Amino acid sequence: MMKSDKEKCMYCGACVGSCPKNAIYLEETRVVFDEERCVKCKICVKVCPVGAISE
Repeated sequence: MMKSDKEKCMYCGACVGSCPKNAIYLEETRVVFDEERCVKCKICVKVCPVGAISE
């Protein structure tokens, strides 16, 4: 399960735009991962400028 560290996340949306399965979206003050769509390619982990996403 992918998760975002709320302390590090700047809500820049880089992870949302990079997800090939549209499995990530911003919901007001948090990043949400759609577990059914996510294929754990970890592209979001690579593009996050502050290292806020992990598995």
